[in-house]
Amino acid sequence: MTRKDNYLLPLAFIGLMFFTVGFALGINSYLVPLLQATLDVSSGESYLILAATFSAFLIFSYPTAQIIRRIGYRRTMALSFVIFAAGFLLFVPSARTESLGLFLLASFICGVGNTVLQAAINPYITILGPIESAARRISIMGICNKLAWPVAPIFLAAVIGKEVSQAVLTDIDLPFYIIVGIFLLLGVLMLFAPLEEIKATGEDEAEAADCPYATGKSSIRQFPHLILGAIALFLYVGVETLALATTVDYAASLGLPDPQDYAVWPSIGLVVGYVAGILLIPKRLDQAAALKICCWTGVIGTLLIVFTPAEISVWSVSLIALACSLIWPAIWPLAMADLGRFTKTGASLLVASIVGGAVIPLLFGFLKDAVGNQQAYWICLPCYLFMLYYACYGCKIRR
Repeated sequence: MTRKDNYLLPLAFIGLMFFTVGFALGINSYLVPLLQATLDVSSGESYLILAATFSAFLIFSYPTAQIIRRIGYRRTMALSFVIFAAGFLLFVPSARTESLGLFLLASFICGVGNTVLQAAINPYITILGPIESAARRISIMGICNKLAWPVAPIFLAAVIGKEVSQAVLTDIDLPFYIIVGIFLLLGVLMLFAPLEEIKATGEDEAEAADCPYATGKSSIRQFPHLILGAIALFLYVGVETLALATTVDYAASLGLPDPQDYAVWPSIGLVVGYVAGILLIPKRLDQAAALKICCWTGVIGTLLIVFTPAEISVWSVSLIALACSLIWPAIWPLAMADLGRFTKTGASLLVASIVGGAVIPLLFGFLKDAVGNQQAYWICLPCYLFMLYYACYGCKIRR
């Protein structure tokens, strides 16, 4: 594998990419309650915005792996920003026509851009350095990513000059024009970014012997730790999306003032966890142990949300966000270990699992309509329990 001892500059560029991913997804925190208020749709219908965004991961993850093989990581990242810009531009006519269908299409196109970008940056950061310290590098990227989630609704509210409860759909025209311009500039920047094309150990046919576990295997289905890791990531992304994207809606449903300000607390919880990961992994805590601690924290946080008074439970959402902090950084290297020449294909499977961000929030939305906002968070419990199984047993299964 081609690695440089000093990868500070590549880390800075990839950190910028992770920030843009978080910003793009954080826009949903503003759009979901706005659509509920202005289009008079149910919670389940408004969460279709998240479903449209994340469903692209299932459809385009494997094609993106082929794109990376053809044009490399850096050009793939640049391509993603062009796709993002097209999706954000479509939000303007969607608002003017008040068309939920157009909003869903715009969100889907943004989801395609997100898929293309994440399929490039996640394996890149994983194999940029030693695999045993990958969780530490991904934790650094996580800080960049999650700090961007609350920036998006705050940015929209600042440019529009209104709280989400007072805004109308046509108010989003100006901020989205600004976002389109920024993302096009980022695409040009990435074309000239100093990012070398790197490969995982054993990914080249000539180096296949360096990864004996992958030798003789013909399909990613022969890697149980990868398949189970993809399922765990599916559930994780769904739960994390709930923690980050539903807080504003939850606070608004309780009639709390300035509900958009509550978006920052789950992100703070995530950042606290990421900092702990940077300090502790791998010297004092290995990746599997970090995953177990986070899963137990998620179980406790879920129980606090559903059993404490609503005005208190809204703060417990930050606890399940804290629990999510080291799950992604831990699962990625555990699931991608020893894939050899299947590294890019395995990475595309893990990226496809991000579709959990479509399924779990959509189920949450309809569950909210049926049993209420607070009790809908029960959906998090089985997700954390499966991730705990993966941390204890699933990541160790080898065939």
